[in-house]
Amino acid sequence: MHDGGALADDAITVAFSYIGPEVTHAIYKDGTIGRGKADLEVKSKEINEMLGRTGGKSYISMNKAVVTQASSAIPVVPLYMSLLFKVMNEKGMNESCVEQMHRLFSEKLYNGGMAAVDGAGRIRLDDLEMREDVQGEVSRLWEVADTANIYELSDLAWFRSEFFKLFGFERSDIDYDADVDLEGMLW
Repeated sequence: MHDGGALADDAITVAFSYIGPEVTHAIYKDGTIGRGKADLEVKSKEINEMLGRTGGKSYISMNKAVVTQASSAIPVVPLYMSLLFKVMNEKGMNESCVEQMHRLFSEKLYNGGMAAVDGAGRIRLDDLEMREDVQGEVSRLWEVADTANIYELSDLAWFRSEFFKLFGFERSDIDYDADVDLEGMLW
């Protein structure tokens, strides 16, 4: 691995993954996606052994739920995330992707000491999402949410907006009514 000189002796790799609560385990833990995540755990250990010979390390960061094209298409996940983000926002603890990555590097990985890991050697950025008080409230809402009250109990409007932003829509920093010079664009 180091023979080509492409990696520094103390190289660090971080793979991103997600576990989620029990309501998502049929997909994220027990299903096909879960098989991929299990393989990632094995591969990370193998890479860790290789990198460890020269002072390097391989980590898996278990991140909190984020709106992606893939997560939006997985059954139950948009509902779960809509409930989750309402609860986390009300508690003042929701993080954007950028804020989550800042916390990864400043508090978990480069914190002046050893990387903060769980018993399986994983960095847990899902610690806020998986807090007992957060999951308890999400579970309570999950039990009573229905078509009539979904907008009251969740932040489905926010989820929808975040999904559209993935494709360049519903952004406040774009003037969608402005003329575009197509001939002046570089293709």
